[in-house]
Amino acid sequence: MMATILNFNVGVLGHIDSGKTSLCKALSTVASTAAFDKHPQSKERGITLDLGFSSFSVDVPAHIKEQDPQYEKLQFTLVDCPGHASLIKTIIGGAQIIDLMLLIVDVTKGMQTQTAECLVIGEIACEKMVVVLNKVDLLPEAKKDQMVEKMKRKMAATLKSTRFADAPIVAVAAKPGGPEAPDTEAVGLHELMELLKTHTYLPSRDASGPFIFAVDHCFSIRGQGTVMTGTVLNGAVAINDNVEVANVKEVKKVKSMQMFKQPVNSAMQGDRVGICVTQFDPKLLERGLVCTPGTLTLIHAAILKVRKIRFYKGSCQTKAKFHITMGHETVMARVQFFGTPSQDSRQESAEESFDFTKEYLYQEELYGQEGASKGKENGATDSEAVQATPSEQWALLEFEKPVICPQKCLVIGSRLDTDIHANTCRLAFYGRLLEPVVDKNYGETVLPKLKVFKNKSKEGMVERMTDEYTVIGRSLFKKETNIQLFVGLKVKLSTGEEGVIEGGFGQS
Repeated sequence: MMATILNFNVGVLGHIDSGKTSLCKALSTVASTAAFDKHPQSKERGITLDLGFSSFSVDVPAHIKEQDPQYEKLQFTLVDCPGHASLIKTIIGGAQIIDLMLLIVDVTKGMQTQTAECLVIGEIACEKMVVVLNKVDLLPEAKKDQMVEKMKRKMAATLKSTRFADAPIVAVAAKPGGPEAPDTEAVGLHELMELLKTHTYLPSRDASGPFIFAVDHCFSIRGQGTVMTGTVLNGAVAINDNVEVANVKEVKKVKSMQMFKQPVNSAMQGDRVGICVTQFDPKLLERGLVCTPGTLTLIHAAILKVRKIRFYKGSCQTKAKFHITMGHETVMARVQFFGTPSQDSRQESAEESFDFTKEYLYQEELYGQEGASKGKENGATDSEAVQATPSEQWALLEFEKPVICPQKCLVIGSRLDTDIHANTCRLAFYGRLLEPVVDKNYGETVLPKLKVFKNKSKEGMVERMTDEYTVIGRSLFKKETNIQLFVGLKVKLSTGEEGVIEGGFGQS
């Protein structure tokens, strides 16, 4: 009988060469499929090119045992995300399955561009974080403690404005002497392990609902079949269940399953598992989604509730194209932003779906938390800028090619074509998918239901006053305009008085 194991996914993110893989090696006991740079290209270049997974187990800490006595072992699954800037798509794919994040910082360099991008991904996708200052063995012995303290203060100041303001910071040397050095004893790992244990919580896991499985590697084993390894995003799976490979619409039966070399009969949300099926060509699936048959559909467009990422310096213009990452897929999409009219800025709605009955205000761009001032920078007048800051903002995404993604999934929009070496954050906005658009002809079927309006105004002159409350105006409309359409609309005079249009007057 196997002990009941709680699987806890820890994402290891950070700038290239900050020592993420060395740290995972030092912490891990069981190396899984892609762990530790098995990729031939990775070995050559000395960098991680793919999500690597490995794990280690400890006895369940007392605070978890109190909450749920059934667990005897706590298994940390380390997800080593590549730090190379062009691989940010892979990182975003990995971040969505993470319960806690380890942000690895090279103590000799501090925050770097990708460290900041990883922090942004962490803020969007993760609840808790531990900062690891690595490579302390490179600091001069005499000044080591002083330099570590200085870097801790710097990091704490950086984190102050994020959701990780109270994140613990620990100093380690995962591989003293560097990756080529002979086996050297890692420094500070005991403290890191203890920190990980105290920061573990019971992640909300639910076995109900359709099975959705994010596959990150697929390979064949002679005489066995094809193995897909990944993380269960939703629901549960058991041996003999039928599962569908979403992108090729092939249904296969689950023949056997393993979790880190141990055979198991079932797996549920949050578990890392290898699923073996027969007669499936692994070339058809490198990474993607496997699910209960019929659960996932191709979508051609999507509506999501969005927020601008505050470190993104550029503007997010309507009709611009962005790289959109959902799950393990990244595709180009044209975006259109719209918001609630300012007077609707009551409590933010926590809706789970998009409301087609409401009216929305068209936006030239997506506004950040800076709202009004941002509007002013972009040439809007004071009053326009204030009006243009809706309390909630949405985006319509129109994909260049259809994508498969789970309901309510996290979506990140970025400009991955920005120069890798430019010192700027390339992640622009994020949100949750509210309304997947399945119909290929959505331009005729779905878009007409979307009520997005623009504020328009016309200007004219006051011709004369007929009495204290009535004026006659001119040059407001063309001769052929049907005035009846405008009766009842508001008029404001430059002197401040307000009124409504009552009707036409004469022929001119």
